[in-house]
Amino acid sequence: MEHYPTQELLALRFLQYEVEGRLAYITINRPAKRNALSADVVTELKQAFEAAEADEDVKIIILRASGDVFCAGADLKYLQELQANTYQENLADSTHLMQLFHQIYTLKKVVIGQVQGHALAGGCGLAALCDFTFAVPEAKFGFTEVKLGFLPAIVSVFLVRRVGETRTKQLLLSGDIFTAQQALDYGLVTFLVEADELADTVRDYALRLTRENSGSSMEMTKELIAQLPALSLEEGLRYAAERNADARATDDYRRGIAGFLNKDRVEW
Repeated sequence: MEHYPTQELLALRFLQYEVEGRLAYITINRPAKRNALSADVVTELKQAFEAAEADEDVKIIILRASGDVFCAGADLKYLQELQANTYQENLADSTHLMQLFHQIYTLKKVVIGQVQGHALAGGCGLAALCDFTFAVPEAKFGFTEVKLGFLPAIVSVFLVRRVGETRTKQLLLSGDIFTAQQALDYGLVTFLVEADELADTVRDYALRLTRENSGSSMEMTKELIAQLPALSLEEGLRYAAERNADARATDDYRRGIAGFLNKDRVEW
């Protein structure tokens, strides 16, 4: 099916947005600035993720970047401008980034990070937020905000959930740079892949998910995982049982079970 980008997507200055089959590619495209984040970049990322989520033909979203660096964190010019902000302006700006991180974390569709180079500060946060993150072995990671008198505030909410308080303290209070292998060991990265195989590996993995997995089931599973940390054991079990019952009322459940019983492959 042909995809015709909206005028909003065609007007993107810092990103490229492409759809190939059932995969949406969101590419941060500021290689000369090491794909650094600014308020405008965050705005465009929010627009792109919103478009991908709304596109019924898109099943998986791939976040990637051009050039040698995945994302070096906040743009230096942007950081300088923030010094002149009032408290309310800084709160609005921080809320802007918070909305992007929350959007990615709660997105109905699976997001795969394709990390071809270093991911630092906010860029490390972006990489860690993806449902699956593929990185090259040479990539360096780090939450370096404390070295600039800054605060890794928004990402801390997600890191405590993902890797626990002890590891989060190590990563955020030290500000140390760490390797891709360490990121894998810490649970921030899912797979390490050689650079010349990265794009094809991510694409093949994404296509396998589109073929073999129910979109409805993946969406409900993501929501389940996002909700559980805030619930007590009893509340979590009750919520899980309710979602189980909800899933059994979906068309995907009926199709999946029918295919299994009839030994027919379901085309998701």
